[in-house]
Amino acid sequence: MRGLPALSAALAAAAALALPALADEGMWTFDAPPRERLREAYGFVPTQEWLDKVRLASVRFNDGGSGSFVSKDGLLITNHHVGLNCIQNISDAEHDYVTEGFLAPSRDKEPACPGYEVNLLMGLEDVTARVLGAVKPAMSDKEAGEARKAATARIEKECADRTRQRCDVITLYQGAQYQLHTYKKYTDVRLVFAPEEQTAFFGGDPDNFTFPRHDLDICVFRAYENGAPAVPPAYLPWSRKGAEDGDLVFVSGNPGSTARLDTMAQLESERTLIQPTLLKSLQRRVDALRAFSARSPESARRANPLMRSLENSIKARSGGLDALEDARAMAVKAEVEADLRKRYAADAQLPKGPDPWETIAAAQKKYEARFQEYRLEGFGGSKLLTIAGTIVRYGAEKAKPNDIRLEEFRDSNLASLENTLYSPAVLYDDIEEITLADRLKEAAEALGPDHPYVKAVLGGRSPEEVAHAAVAGTKLHDVAARKALVAGGPRAVAASTDPMIVLARTIDPFGREVRKFHDDDVDAVQERAGERIAAVRWKAYGKTLPPDATFTLRLSYGTVKGFPAEGTMVAPRTTFHGLYDRAASFGNRPPWNLMPRWVEHEKDLDLATPLDFVCTADIIGGNSGSPVIDRDGAFVGIIFDGNIESLALDYYFTEEQARAVAVDARGILEALRKVYDAPALAEELAGP
Repeated sequence: MRGLPALSAALAAAAALALPALADEGMWTFDAPPRERLREAYGFVPTQEWLDKVRLASVRFNDGGSGSFVSKDGLLITNHHVGLNCIQNISDAEHDYVTEGFLAPSRDKEPACPGYEVNLLMGLEDVTARVLGAVKPAMSDKEAGEARKAATARIEKECADRTRQRCDVITLYQGAQYQLHTYKKYTDVRLVFAPEEQTAFFGGDPDNFTFPRHDLDICVFRAYENGAPAVPPAYLPWSRKGAEDGDLVFVSGNPGSTARLDTMAQLESERTLIQPTLLKSLQRRVDALRAFSARSPESARRANPLMRSLENSIKARSGGLDALEDARAMAVKAEVEADLRKRYAADAQLPKGPDPWETIAAAQKKYEARFQEYRLEGFGGSKLLTIAGTIVRYGAEKAKPNDIRLEEFRDSNLASLENTLYSPAVLYDDIEEITLADRLKEAAEALGPDHPYVKAVLGGRSPEEVAHAAVAGTKLHDVAARKALVAGGPRAVAASTDPMIVLARTIDPFGREVRKFHDDDVDAVQERAGERIAAVRWKAYGKTLPPDATFTLRLSYGTVKGFPAEGTMVAPRTTFHGLYDRAASFGNRPPWNLMPRWVEHEKDLDLATPLDFVCTADIIGGNSGSPVIDRDGAFVGIIFDGNIESLALDYYFTEEQARAVAVDARGILEALRKVYDAPALAEELAGP
């Protein structure tokens, strides 16, 4: 990966100086923004009013991705690829809005997005004492893990009962801190506008994770409450001036997960086993879908959203694996770990016990031995099988005390689970059969034909036969059938002859056993050992070190800035000039072809208008759709990607070449007004 040798030198210098973070590094929680660092570097300190406004305008799409409120009447903006499932769900063979684009003709014709949930973070509370106070020194790791989970469940239930909102306890700093996040939920989400996918994803997979880019990767929704447009507690005003070179900008979003605080043993496991295995699994799924897509245009349309997601994951994981294979960068991380180990050994006031790094390494080896079982013995590979698995477990878990249920079935999570379970989103039998058969075939190949799971699930049949029988015979497309089984409880589920339910019942005990193994022998052990490591890190750095990402709201910052690459400099922005030039340079051939309306309206556009730009803000997967905000708290752009160098950010920070990629607010308005004939939407976003 380009740029990593220089990164290694920068990391080494930082380690030598014992600095907790580098330059613009950090996905910071809103209760602990890096005020002093911002003051020293940029002469700007966000006020509490500024922070509250940004927080209350920023949202999380519960199925992955970020967004923001951008009007007083509940308009939400995110990426096209975040909204793709909704666009696909309102499409059919006659109207393919993924290909054609979509603009609601009026508010009363904004179609609903089935199963969507948007979360707005209303409050944060430190509950560290309550969670850690439940763990007693004499407890085993397993008992400690159970005590932690029970305390978490109680806190979430008390909060949900009190507030009638979504409540999640979040682990930060490897267990040094626990926060209770309270969310307002919007489950009536409707589509307002989406460009054609070719426009949103111009350049396709070859241009993905690169820059320069020329994409209009946006999607506009509206949140509703009680049948009327929602009135959000805050929204981001639209910037007319945008962000210029060198400007300080902020990104407010929900980065999914990072592993910057993982031990070297965990990172080595990622490098040698986990990421290579997952990449092979993703590639086989893509190959199966490509073969299916070749059958007909309708097959290709149906497979498209999943194909896009899988291809994106392959490129992202490949970049992360490259980062793990950079020997010099990993040597610096090893040096930082060695420093922590010395601090731990030398400080008699820190809680002691078995060496936490060795404990984590031993648990990781146990995980590696059962990694294939852990990832394959479950309800993956099919949306219908996931639905069936949820139904099979629902009654059994609901009958247990809340404190000991599987996390997704806790009282505080049931409303969100049911919103997904009872979604009327379209499911295609042919896609379901292809993906389920491939998953079963992968399990048979990875675990072997004599493995108890394989023998029980296949029962002497081929994966294709099992998948066909389950998909062709199930009634679970019907939401009423799902509700009836849940209402009937465990007795109805046990008596059901629906073949997908039967398959889920067969899988369930295997999935539960391997999950319990992971909970007790891996997670519980590593969490408790991690708490001892966290204690020494916390004592040394406290909140001057940002926590790892947890798909919760964070604030990053940086500047609009180009970067060196291929012996030259990459400019920090592109314009509509560049879009048309890139299309012409490839003879308007896919994936660099312009849609007809863009050819027709070239004469109407101000081609010097900025389209995309890059900045040094610290982002990762999950930040898709995050607003880019200026010092005044105005919307200047929307994150939709990172360049290839940014894929190292899963494991360590670099800003020499790594960049976050965003659509410019000015380009969005120019396109809405002059290409999509959407003046009313443009006016609602930015005024007349």
